[in-house]
Amino acid sequence: MRSAAPTRRRLIGRAVATVTVASLLSSTVYAQSVDLSQWSPEYVRSIAGTEEVDTAEHCASVVPLDYEGRLTYWWTGPNEASPQIERDINEQFWAAWEETYPNIETDAQNIDYNQLLDKLRTALLGNAGPMVLRLQILGGVEFASKGYFQELKPEDVGYPTADFWPGAMKSVTWEGTTYGIPTNNETMAFIWNADIFERAGLDPETPPATWEDVVAYSKQIHDELGIAGYGLVARQNAGNTPFRFMPQLWAFGGGALDESTDSPTYETVMLNNEGAKAALQASYDMYVRDKSVPASALTNTQNENQAPFIAGQLAMMIAHPAEYAKMVDLAGQATGADKEVADTVVANMRYGLIPEGPERRAVVFGGSNMHFIEDEYVDGGFDEMAAKAFACFWNSPEWSTKLAWTGSNPGNLRGFKTEWMKERLDTIKFLDVTTSMLPNGVPFPVVPEATEIMNIIVPDMLQNALTERMTVEEAADDAAAKVESLMGGGL
Repeated sequence: MRSAAPTRRRLIGRAVATVTVASLLSSTVYAQSVDLSQWSPEYVRSIAGTEEVDTAEHCASVVPLDYEGRLTYWWTGPNEASPQIERDINEQFWAAWEETYPNIETDAQNIDYNQLLDKLRTALLGNAGPMVLRLQILGGVEFASKGYFQELKPEDVGYPTADFWPGAMKSVTWEGTTYGIPTNNETMAFIWNADIFERAGLDPETPPATWEDVVAYSKQIHDELGIAGYGLVARQNAGNTPFRFMPQLWAFGGGALDESTDSPTYETVMLNNEGAKAALQASYDMYVRDKSVPASALTNTQNENQAPFIAGQLAMMIAHPAEYAKMVDLAGQATGADKEVADTVVANMRYGLIPEGPERRAVVFGGSNMHFIEDEYVDGGFDEMAAKAFACFWNSPEWSTKLAWTGSNPGNLRGFKTEWMKERLDTIKFLDVTTSMLPNGVPFPVVPEATEIMNIIVPDMLQNALTERMTVEEAADDAAAKVESLMGGGL
Protein backbone atom coordinates (compact mmCIF):
# COMPACT_ATOMS: atom_id res chain seq x y z
CA MET A 1 0.00 0.00 0.00
CA ARG A 2 1.16 3.52 -0.69
CA SER A 3 0.13 6.85 0.69
CA ALA A 4 -1.49 9.49 -1.47
CA ALA A 5 0.70 11.27 -3.98
CA PRO A 6 2.88 13.92 -2.31
CA THR A 7 2.89 17.54 -3.34
CA ARG A 8 5.85 18.88 -5.26
CA ARG A 9 6.91 20.98 -2.26
CA ARG A 10 7.04 17.99 0.04
CA LEU A 11 8.89 15.87 -2.49
CA ILE A 12 11.48 18.62 -2.95
CA GLY A 13 11.83 18.95 0.81
CA ARG A 14 12.40 15.25 1.21
CA ALA A 15 14.82 15.20 -1.69
CA VAL A 16 16.83 18.02 -0.13
CA ALA A 17 16.83 16.19 3.21
CA THR A 18 18.04 13.02 1.50
CA VAL A 19 20.82 14.89 -0.29
CA THR A 20 21.83 16.55 2.99
CA VAL A 21 22.06 13.22 4.78
CA ALA A 22 23.89 11.59 1.87
CA SER A 23 26.38 14.46 1.84
CA LEU A 24 26.84 14.10 5.57
CA LEU A 25 27.49 10.39 5.28
CA SER A 26 30.08 10.85 2.55
CA SER A 27 31.93 13.80 4.07
CA THR A 28 32.27 12.59 7.64
CA VAL A 29 34.54 9.69 6.69
CA TYR A 30 37.42 12.15 6.41
CA ALA A 31 36.53 14.57 9.20
CA GLN A 32 35.33 12.51 12.13
CA SER A 33 37.52 12.15 15.16
CA VAL A 34 36.59 8.46 15.36
CA ASP A 35 36.51 5.85 12.59
CA LEU A 36 32.97 4.50 12.34
CA SER A 37 34.05 1.94 9.73
CA GLN A 38 35.96 0.09 12.46
CA TRP A 39 33.12 0.16 14.97
CA SER A 40 33.23 -2.81 17.33
CA PRO A 41 33.58 -3.40 21.08
CA GLU A 42 37.32 -3.79 20.56
CA TYR A 43 37.67 -0.51 18.65
CA VAL A 44 35.58 1.39 21.20
CA ARG A 45 37.83 0.12 23.98
CA SER A 46 40.97 0.98 22.00
CA ILE A 47 40.13 4.69 21.68
CA ALA A 48 38.72 5.22 25.19
CA GLY A 49 40.94 7.41 27.35
CA THR A 50 43.06 8.73 24.48
CA GLU A 51 41.90 12.38 24.57
CA GLU A 52 41.77 14.99 27.31
CA VAL A 53 39.20 17.79 27.23
CA ASP A 54 38.61 21.02 29.12
CA THR A 55 34.91 21.81 28.91
CA ALA A 56 35.00 25.25 30.53
CA GLU A 57 37.87 26.41 28.35
CA HIS A 58 36.13 25.30 25.18
CA CYS A 59 32.74 26.78 26.07
CA ALA A 60 34.40 30.07 27.01
CA SER A 61 35.29 30.39 23.32
CA VAL A 62 31.58 30.17 22.50
CA VAL A 63 30.13 32.27 25.33
CA PRO A 64 32.26 34.14 27.91
CA LEU A 65 32.13 32.51 31.33
CA ASP A 66 31.07 35.78 32.99
CA TYR A 67 28.02 36.17 30.75
CA GLU A 68 24.92 37.31 32.66
CA GLY A 69 21.62 35.93 31.44
CA ARG A 70 18.66 33.65 31.97
CA LEU A 71 17.90 30.10 30.86
CA THR A 72 14.79 27.91 30.94
CA TYR A 73 15.19 24.23 30.13
CA TRP A 74 12.94 21.16 29.91
CA TRP A 75 14.20 17.60 29.74
CA THR A 76 13.53 14.08 30.96
CA GLY A 77 16.13 13.28 33.56
CA PRO A 78 16.61 10.64 36.26
CA ASN A 79 13.60 9.43 38.23
CA GLU A 80 12.95 7.03 41.08
CA ALA A 81 13.49 4.06 38.73
CA SER A 82 16.95 5.30 37.68
CA PRO A 83 20.15 3.85 39.11
CA GLN A 84 21.63 5.95 41.91
CA ILE A 85 24.69 6.79 39.84
CA GLU A 86 22.50 8.55 37.27
CA ARG A 87 20.96 10.70 39.99
CA ASP A 88 24.42 11.47 41.38
CA ILE A 89 25.78 12.53 37.98
CA ASN A 90 22.74 14.69 37.39
CA GLU A 91 23.51 16.60 40.60
CA GLN A 92 27.19 16.88 39.60
CA PHE A 93 26.22 18.32 36.23
CA TRP A 94 24.07 21.09 37.67
CA ALA A 95 26.74 21.97 40.22
CA ALA A 96 29.37 22.13 37.44
CA TRP A 97 27.08 24.24 35.23
CA GLU A 98 26.45 26.73 38.03
CA GLU A 99 30.16 26.93 38.80
CA THR A 100 31.11 27.44 35.15
CA TYR A 101 28.38 29.99 34.31
CA PRO A 102 27.44 31.43 37.72
CA ASN A 103 25.69 34.46 36.25
CA ILE A 104 23.16 32.54 34.13
CA GLU A 105 19.98 32.17 36.15
CA THR A 106 18.64 28.69 35.33
CA ASP A 107 15.15 27.24 35.64
CA ALA A 108 15.29 23.54 34.69
CA GLN A 109 12.28 21.22 34.76
CA ASN A 110 12.71 17.43 34.77
CA ILE A 111 9.52 16.15 33.10
CA ASP A 112 8.35 12.53 32.85
CA TYR A 113 9.13 10.87 29.50
CA ASN A 114 5.49 10.01 28.76
CA GLN A 115 4.26 13.52 29.68
CA LEU A 116 6.84 15.72 27.99
CA LEU A 117 5.36 15.74 24.48
CA ASP A 118 1.83 16.64 25.61
CA LYS A 119 3.10 19.30 28.03
CA LEU A 120 5.24 20.83 25.29
CA ARG A 121 2.36 20.93 22.80
CA THR A 122 0.19 22.76 25.33
CA ALA A 123 2.94 25.20 26.32
CA LEU A 124 3.79 26.13 22.74
CA LEU A 125 0.16 26.85 21.92
CA GLY A 126 0.20 29.33 24.80
CA ASN A 127 3.62 30.82 23.91
CA ALA A 128 4.89 29.47 27.22
CA GLY A 129 7.65 27.11 26.12
CA PRO A 130 11.20 26.87 27.49
CA MET A 131 14.20 28.34 25.67
CA VAL A 132 15.99 25.01 25.39
CA LEU A 133 14.50 21.56 25.18
CA ARG A 134 15.96 18.06 25.26
CA LEU A 135 13.43 15.86 23.51
CA GLN A 136 13.31 12.18 22.68
CA ILE A 137 14.54 11.52 19.15
CA LEU A 138 11.03 10.59 17.99
CA GLY A 139 9.39 13.94 18.72
CA GLY A 140 11.54 16.59 17.11
CA VAL A 141 10.36 16.61 13.51
CA GLU A 142 6.74 17.16 14.61
CA PHE A 143 7.66 20.53 16.14
CA ALA A 144 10.28 21.49 13.58
CA SER A 145 7.78 21.05 10.75
CA LYS A 146 5.37 23.41 12.53
CA GLY A 147 7.99 26.15 12.87
CA TYR A 148 8.48 25.90 16.63
CA PHE A 149 12.21 25.14 16.53
CA GLN A 150 15.06 27.41 15.52
CA GLU A 151 17.71 26.32 13.07
CA LEU A 152 20.47 24.80 15.17
CA LYS A 153 23.54 22.80 14.22
CA PRO A 154 26.56 21.67 16.25
CA GLU A 155 28.74 24.41 14.75
CA ASP A 156 26.48 27.01 16.39
CA VAL A 157 27.72 25.90 19.81
CA GLY A 158 31.33 25.12 18.96
CA TYR A 159 31.32 21.56 17.61
CA PRO A 160 31.67 20.18 14.06
CA THR A 161 28.75 18.21 12.68
CA ALA A 162 31.30 15.53 11.78
CA ASP A 163 31.66 14.74 15.49
CA PHE A 164 28.10 13.43 15.68
CA TRP A 165 26.77 10.10 14.45
CA PRO A 166 25.31 10.49 10.92
CA GLY A 167 22.16 8.57 11.82
CA ALA A 168 21.60 10.93 14.73
CA MET A 169 22.05 14.00 12.52
CA LYS A 170 19.42 12.53 10.20
CA SER A 171 16.93 12.74 13.06
CA VAL A 172 17.43 16.53 13.35
CA THR A 173 17.22 17.28 9.63
CA TRP A 174 13.92 18.41 8.15
CA GLU A 175 13.54 19.71 4.59
CA GLY A 176 17.26 20.33 4.36
CA THR A 177 17.50 22.28 7.61
CA THR A 178 19.26 21.17 10.79
CA TYR A 179 17.24 22.08 13.87
CA GLY A 180 18.96 20.31 16.75
CA ILE A 181 21.98 18.62 18.30
CA PRO A 182 22.04 14.90 19.23
CA THR A 183 22.75 14.68 22.97
CA ASN A 184 23.02 10.90 23.22
CA ASN A 185 22.61 7.81 21.05
CA GLU A 186 20.76 4.83 22.45
CA THR A 187 20.78 1.24 21.38
CA MET A 188 19.50 -1.51 23.59
CA ALA A 189 20.38 -5.19 23.88
CA PHE A 190 18.75 -8.49 24.78
CA ILE A 191 18.92 -9.52 28.45
CA TRP A 192 18.35 -12.97 29.89
CA ASN A 193 18.65 -14.84 33.18
CA ALA A 194 21.09 -17.74 32.71
CA ASP A 195 19.85 -19.53 35.84
CA ILE A 196 16.27 -19.58 34.55
CA PHE A 197 17.49 -20.82 31.17
CA GLU A 198 19.32 -23.72 32.78
CA ARG A 199 16.39 -24.69 35.00
CA ALA A 200 14.09 -24.61 31.96
CA GLY A 201 16.39 -26.91 29.99
CA LEU A 202 17.98 -24.23 27.79
CA ASP A 203 21.67 -23.45 27.27
CA PRO A 204 22.32 -20.84 29.99
CA GLU A 205 25.01 -19.02 28.03
CA THR A 206 23.27 -18.91 24.65
CA PRO A 207 20.52 -16.36 24.04
CA PRO A 208 17.83 -16.86 21.40
CA ALA A 209 19.38 -16.23 17.99
CA THR A 210 16.11 -15.37 16.22
CA TRP A 211 12.71 -13.97 17.12
CA GLU A 212 11.24 -17.41 16.42
CA ASP A 213 13.58 -18.64 19.16
CA VAL A 214 12.28 -15.96 21.53
CA VAL A 215 8.74 -17.28 21.08
CA ALA A 216 9.88 -20.88 21.58
CA TYR A 217 12.10 -20.11 24.58
CA SER A 218 9.39 -18.01 26.23
CA LYS A 219 6.91 -20.90 25.92
CA GLN A 220 9.42 -23.46 27.22
CA ILE A 221 10.27 -21.32 30.24
CA HIS A 222 6.60 -20.75 31.05
CA ASP A 223 5.68 -24.40 30.56
CA GLU A 224 8.61 -25.71 32.63
CA LEU A 225 8.76 -23.15 35.42
CA GLY A 226 5.39 -21.41 35.44
CA ILE A 227 6.93 -17.93 35.10
CA ALA A 228 6.96 -15.32 32.33
CA GLY A 229 9.47 -15.93 29.57
CA TYR A 230 9.69 -12.66 27.64
CA GLY A 231 8.96 -9.18 29.01
CA LEU A 232 6.54 -7.99 26.33
CA VAL A 233 5.72 -4.27 26.52
CA ALA A 234 2.52 -3.12 24.80
CA ARG A 235 1.26 -0.07 26.69
CA GLN A 236 -0.67 2.48 24.66
CA ASN A 237 0.71 5.98 24.15
CA ALA A 238 4.09 5.06 25.65
CA GLY A 239 7.47 5.32 23.96
CA ASN A 240 8.68 2.08 25.55
CA THR A 241 6.36 0.10 23.28
CA PRO A 242 7.76 1.02 19.83
CA PHE A 243 11.32 0.88 21.16
CA ARG A 244 10.78 -2.82 21.89
CA PHE A 245 8.35 -3.85 19.17
CA MET A 246 9.88 -2.07 16.16
CA PRO A 247 13.15 -4.10 16.28
CA GLN A 248 10.94 -7.19 16.03
CA LEU A 249 8.92 -5.66 13.19
CA TRP A 250 11.99 -4.58 11.23
CA ALA A 251 13.66 -7.95 11.77
CA PHE A 252 10.76 -9.67 10.01
CA GLY A 253 10.88 -7.19 7.12
CA GLY A 254 8.09 -4.87 8.18
CA GLY A 255 8.15 -1.19 9.02
CA ALA A 256 5.98 1.78 9.74
CA LEU A 257 7.05 3.24 6.42
CA ASP A 258 10.21 2.23 4.57
CA GLU A 259 12.54 3.60 7.27
CA SER A 260 14.58 0.38 7.46
CA THR A 261 15.59 0.46 3.79
CA ASP A 262 18.92 1.84 2.57
CA SER A 263 17.31 4.89 0.93
CA PRO A 264 13.94 5.57 2.59
CA THR A 265 11.47 7.83 0.83
CA TYR A 266 8.82 7.62 3.59
CA GLU A 267 6.19 7.13 0.90
CA THR A 268 5.42 3.42 1.34
CA VAL A 269 3.33 2.10 4.24
CA MET A 270 4.73 -1.23 5.45
CA LEU A 271 2.72 -1.93 8.61
CA ASN A 272 0.63 -4.60 6.89
CA ASN A 273 3.15 -6.36 4.67
CA GLU A 274 3.85 -10.03 5.27
CA GLY A 275 6.84 -9.30 7.50
CA ALA A 276 4.87 -6.93 9.73
CA LYS A 277 2.08 -9.46 10.11
CA ALA A 278 4.59 -12.19 11.00
CA ALA A 279 6.09 -9.94 13.70
CA LEU A 280 2.66 -9.16 15.12
CA GLN A 281 1.79 -12.86 15.01
CA ALA A 282 4.87 -13.62 17.14
CA SER A 283 3.64 -11.25 19.85
CA TYR A 284 0.13 -12.71 19.59
CA ASP A 285 1.52 -16.22 19.97
CA MET A 286 3.37 -15.28 23.15
CA TYR A 287 0.54 -13.29 24.75
CA VAL A 288 -2.62 -15.10 23.63
CA ARG A 289 -1.67 -18.60 22.48
CA ASP A 290 1.15 -19.46 24.90
CA LYS A 291 0.42 -17.00 27.72
CA SER A 292 4.19 -16.95 28.22
CA VAL A 293 4.56 -13.20 28.83
CA PRO A 294 3.24 -11.06 31.71
CA ALA A 295 -0.54 -10.76 31.68
CA SER A 296 0.02 -7.07 32.49
CA ALA A 297 1.93 -6.49 29.23
CA LEU A 298 -0.95 -4.41 27.87
CA THR A 299 -0.29 -1.75 30.51
CA ASN A 300 3.41 -2.36 31.13
CA THR A 301 6.35 -0.11 30.39
CA GLN A 302 9.88 -1.41 30.90
CA ASN A 303 9.75 -0.19 34.51
CA GLU A 304 7.11 -2.83 35.25
CA ASN A 305 9.49 -5.56 34.04
CA GLN A 306 12.09 -4.70 36.67
CA ALA A 307 10.33 -6.12 39.73
CA PRO A 308 9.56 -9.56 38.24
CA PHE A 309 13.03 -9.79 36.73
CA ILE A 310 14.86 -9.14 40.01
CA ALA A 311 12.44 -11.56 41.72
CA GLY A 312 13.39 -14.33 39.28
CA GLN A 313 9.91 -14.36 37.73
CA LEU A 314 10.88 -13.06 34.27
CA ALA A 315 13.55 -14.55 32.04
CA MET A 316 14.11 -12.23 29.05
CA MET A 317 13.67 -8.57 28.15
CA ILE A 318 15.08 -5.76 25.99
CA ALA A 319 16.72 -2.85 27.81
CA HIS A 320 19.68 -0.51 28.17
CA PRO A 321 22.96 -1.24 29.98
CA ALA A 322 21.41 0.80 32.81
CA GLU A 323 19.23 -2.20 33.56
CA TYR A 324 22.18 -4.05 35.07
CA ALA A 325 22.98 -1.12 37.37
CA LYS A 326 19.30 -0.94 38.35
CA MET A 327 19.26 -4.65 39.23
CA VAL A 328 22.37 -4.19 41.36
CA ASP A 329 20.58 -1.34 43.17
CA LEU A 330 17.46 -3.44 43.72
CA ALA A 331 19.50 -6.37 44.98
CA GLY A 332 21.19 -4.05 47.46
CA GLN A 333 17.80 -2.99 48.82
CA ALA A 334 16.45 -6.55 49.19
CA THR A 335 16.45 -8.41 52.51
CA GLY A 336 16.07 -11.99 53.73
CA ALA A 337 15.01 -14.59 51.18
CA ASP A 338 14.38 -11.86 48.60
CA LYS A 339 18.04 -10.84 48.90
CA GLU A 340 19.21 -14.36 48.07
CA VAL A 341 16.98 -14.49 44.99
CA ALA A 342 18.02 -11.01 43.84
CA ASP A 343 21.72 -11.79 44.20
CA THR A 344 21.23 -14.94 42.12
CA VAL A 345 19.50 -12.90 39.40
CA VAL A 346 22.31 -10.33 39.26
CA ALA A 347 24.94 -13.08 39.10
CA ASN A 348 23.10 -14.74 36.23
CA MET A 349 22.21 -11.62 34.25
CA ARG A 350 23.50 -11.79 30.67
CA TYR A 351 23.45 -9.37 27.72
CA GLY A 352 23.53 -10.27 24.02
CA LEU A 353 22.63 -8.89 20.62
CA ILE A 354 18.95 -8.42 19.88
CA PRO A 355 17.77 -11.51 17.95
CA GLU A 356 17.68 -11.57 14.17
CA GLY A 357 14.65 -12.02 11.96
CA PRO A 358 14.30 -13.35 8.43
CA GLU A 359 15.40 -9.97 7.04
CA ARG A 360 17.84 -8.40 9.50
CA ARG A 361 18.99 -7.74 13.04
CA ALA A 362 17.64 -4.37 14.14
CA VAL A 363 17.44 -2.01 17.07
CA VAL A 364 15.93 1.45 17.39
CA PHE A 365 18.54 4.15 16.88
CA GLY A 366 17.24 6.17 19.75
CA GLY A 367 18.33 8.84 22.13
CA SER A 368 17.50 12.50 22.52
CA ASN A 369 18.17 15.79 20.77
CA MET A 370 18.55 19.34 22.05
CA HIS A 371 16.48 22.07 20.43
CA PHE A 372 16.12 25.86 20.69
CA ILE A 373 12.53 27.18 20.70
CA GLU A 374 11.66 30.12 18.47
CA ASP A 375 11.56 33.36 20.48
CA GLU A 376 7.84 34.03 20.00
CA TYR A 377 6.92 30.73 21.70
CA VAL A 378 9.22 31.17 24.72
CA ASP A 379 7.91 32.32 28.07
CA GLY A 380 9.82 35.53 28.77
CA GLY A 381 11.73 35.56 25.49
CA PHE A 382 14.81 33.74 24.20
CA ASP A 383 18.32 34.45 25.55
CA GLU A 384 20.56 33.31 22.69
CA MET A 385 23.89 33.51 24.53
CA ALA A 386 22.61 31.64 27.59
CA ALA A 387 21.13 28.95 25.37
CA LYS A 388 24.37 28.53 23.41
CA ALA A 389 26.45 28.36 26.57
CA PHE A 390 24.21 25.63 27.93
CA ALA A 391 24.15 23.65 24.69
CA CYS A 392 27.93 23.81 24.48
CA PHE A 393 28.29 22.61 28.06
CA TRP A 394 25.75 19.77 27.88
CA ASN A 395 26.96 18.48 24.50
CA SER A 396 30.66 18.60 25.35
CA PRO A 397 32.65 15.34 25.12
CA GLU A 398 32.74 15.37 28.92
CA TRP A 399 29.07 15.78 29.80
CA SER A 400 27.78 14.07 26.68
CA THR A 401 29.54 11.01 28.11
CA LYS A 402 28.80 11.45 31.80
CA LEU A 403 25.10 12.18 31.32
CA ALA A 404 24.79 8.97 29.30
CA TRP A 405 26.59 7.02 32.01
CA THR A 406 24.59 3.83 32.43
CA GLY A 407 21.95 3.90 29.76
CA SER A 408 23.23 5.36 26.52
CA ASN A 409 26.18 6.52 24.40
CA PRO A 410 27.60 10.03 24.06
CA GLY A 411 26.09 12.05 21.23
CA ASN A 412 29.42 13.82 20.74
CA LEU A 413 31.63 11.11 19.23
CA ARG A 414 34.71 12.59 20.90
CA GLY A 415 33.14 11.40 24.12
CA PHE A 416 34.16 7.87 23.18
CA LYS A 417 37.81 9.00 23.45
CA THR A 418 37.61 10.47 26.94
CA GLU A 419 38.76 9.06 30.28
CA TRP A 420 35.12 8.89 31.34
CA MET A 421 34.28 6.51 28.51
CA LYS A 422 37.17 4.30 29.60
CA GLU A 423 35.86 4.35 33.16
CA ARG A 424 32.39 3.44 31.93
CA LEU A 425 33.70 0.50 29.93
CA ASP A 426 35.75 -0.68 32.90
CA THR A 427 32.94 -0.41 35.43
CA ILE A 428 29.63 -0.92 33.58
CA LYS A 429 29.08 -4.52 32.76
CA PHE A 430 27.73 -5.21 29.26
CA LEU A 431 28.11 -1.61 28.04
CA ASP A 432 30.20 -2.83 25.09
CA VAL A 433 27.37 -5.16 24.01
CA THR A 434 24.75 -2.42 23.75
CA THR A 435 27.24 -0.07 22.09
CA SER A 436 28.01 -2.75 19.50
CA MET A 437 24.34 -2.65 18.43
CA LEU A 438 24.76 0.89 17.02
CA PRO A 439 25.51 -0.28 13.44
CA ASN A 440 22.18 -2.18 13.49
CA GLY A 441 20.29 0.95 14.50
CA VAL A 442 17.27 2.07 12.48
CA PRO A 443 15.99 5.61 13.10
CA PHE A 444 12.27 6.15 13.34
CA PRO A 445 10.79 7.76 10.20
CA VAL A 446 11.89 11.38 9.90
CA VAL A 447 8.37 12.71 9.24
CA PRO A 448 6.16 14.99 11.35
CA GLU A 449 3.68 12.17 11.82
CA ALA A 450 6.28 9.84 13.39
CA THR A 451 5.23 10.56 16.98
CA GLU A 452 1.61 9.62 16.36
CA ILE A 453 2.60 6.57 14.30
CA MET A 454 4.98 5.19 16.91
CA ASN A 455 3.28 6.22 20.16
CA ILE A 456 -0.35 5.77 19.10
CA ILE A 457 -0.87 3.68 15.96
CA VAL A 458 1.76 0.98 16.59
CA PRO A 459 0.74 0.37 20.24
CA ASP A 460 -2.92 0.39 19.20
CA MET A 461 -2.14 -2.24 16.56
CA LEU A 462 -0.60 -4.43 19.25
CA GLN A 463 -3.54 -3.87 21.57
CA ASN A 464 -6.07 -4.73 18.88
CA ALA A 465 -4.35 -8.03 18.14
CA LEU A 466 -3.46 -9.04 21.70
CA THR A 467 -6.95 -8.31 23.08
CA GLU A 468 -8.43 -10.13 20.05
CA ARG A 469 -10.60 -7.15 19.17
CA MET A 470 -9.18 -7.83 15.71
CA THR A 471 -7.32 -10.66 14.06
CA VAL A 472 -3.63 -10.16 13.44
CA GLU A 473 -4.32 -9.42 9.79
CA GLU A 474 -7.14 -7.01 10.61
CA ALA A 475 -5.03 -5.19 13.19
CA ALA A 476 -2.17 -4.76 10.71
CA ASP A 477 -4.50 -3.57 7.95
CA ASP A 478 -6.22 -1.16 10.35
CA ALA A 479 -2.89 0.32 11.44
CA ALA A 480 -1.68 0.66 7.84
CA ALA A 481 -4.91 2.41 6.86
CA LYS A 482 -4.49 4.85 9.76
CA VAL A 483 -0.92 5.66 8.73
CA GLU A 484 -2.01 6.07 5.13
CA SER A 485 -4.78 8.45 6.18
CA LEU A 486 -2.47 10.35 8.53
CA MET A 487 0.25 10.74 5.91
CA GLY A 488 -2.26 11.57 3.20
CA GLY A 489 -3.64 14.38 5.31
CA GLY A 490 -0.24 16.04 5.39
CA LEU A 491 0.53 15.74 1.69
